[in-house]
Amino acid sequence: MKNIIKDRLKTGAVEIGSGLPLVLISGPCVIEGYETTYKIAASLKELSQKLDIPFIFKASYDKANRTSINSFRGPGIDKGLEILEKIKTRLDIKILSDVHRISEVNKAAQVLDIIQIPAFLCRQTDLIIATAKTGKPVNIKKGQFLSPRDMANVAEKVSASGNNQMVVTERGTMFGYNNLVVDFRGIKVMKDFGFPVIFDATHSVQSPGGAGKTSGGHREFAPVLAKAAVAAGVDGVFMEVHMDPDKALCDGPNSLKINSLYDLIPELMAIKKCVTSSTCAVSH
Repeated sequence: MKNIIKDRLKTGAVEIGSGLPLVLISGPCVIEGYETTYKIAASLKELSQKLDIPFIFKASYDKANRTSINSFRGPGIDKGLEILEKIKTRLDIKILSDVHRISEVNKAAQVLDIIQIPAFLCRQTDLIIATAKTGKPVNIKKGQFLSPRDMANVAEKVSASGNNQMVVTERGTMFGYNNLVVDFRGIKVMKDFGFPVIFDATHSVQSPGGAGKTSGGHREFAPVLAKAAVAAGVDGVFMEVHMDPDKALCDGPNSLKINSLYDLIPELMAIKKCVTSSTCAVSH
């Protein structure tokens, strides 16, 4: 399959695609309440303006695939969308969140600018079609169990539903138990399909179920993988952040501190500029 859909996604003033500036998709794993979520979103907007990087805010209203039945899932769709809509309006930012059931899709589409299909659900045909038919841009996370080439079939489900606005997100591949690895060849494979590719730097360093009743992670490796992914040609980076990751209610071990992005993002932007510039000098 080649170029089945457009190579750019546009939501308002934010565009993602080949030849465009690197885009940052970032926020907490899950909504922990209005005040905490707003504070993170406001800090990220300020960061994006200072560093001049296009920004989309991400937070989940429900994490339906937690390790334990006792894990924090979020406020649910009604309260969660209410919080996201308030933040979106107050800060004038674009919002991304994920859906898990067909019954959520139309309600979520009224608030979200980009609708995300979680990695574990990326083969759920009816959910993908329902999401695509809203006409909203779609971000589909590649399942940890899929090869990059398998995402061609996922993309075809979106385009066959009449939606040409799609990105796919790489987030690592299962390698044995409780471990993920990233095969950077997959970025080129998926970009050759003709749609933008995002790299999820923080979920790629997750250890699924690695802490027993929660997932573990190694956040110290996220910046390393992010730099490698930008060098490999991704169009944007996806990073979950928190004011205090060690106290986050979800995915803390693989989340980054917001302030750490002030050093990381300029490095990623410099790599992106070098990769896309024919005059970039490489020192030896």
